[in-house]
Amino acid sequence: MRLLLDTNALIHVRQDWSGLNPKTKDLLADLANTVYVSSVSAAEIAIKVSIGKLDPLPEDLGATIQTMRWTELPFSVQHARCLYTLPWHHRDPFDRMIIAQALAEDLPVVTADRRFAGYGVQVL
Repeated sequence: MRLLLDTNALIHVRQDWSGLNPKTKDLLADLANTVYVSSVSAAEIAIKVSIGKLDPLPEDLGATIQTMRWTELPFSVQHARCLYTLPWHHRDPFDRMIIAQALAEDLPVVTADRRFAGYGVQVL
């Protein structure tokens, strides 16, 4: 299975796995699955840490991606084209970019944000 981590899920994974349900933990730990981490999440975390809305995370994101054998998903022109077409159900620009990536790449998203489903994204 291929899946994309939303930033909130990524933060839970990096700080404490206890915030995730057991099925999600199993999906993320299963090496048969391809787990994508968006470059958008890296930017969102960096901005939130720099303005004091988020404490620095315990480990470098690149190290986490490598340790967990996850795959970075850069934000592309194709993703931006999809972003342009999204309705305005959601105002958070980072979430909208992750939604665009999920739609363009046909990826379910691991997120606690139920508003993602309003875009036709499969939510885990």
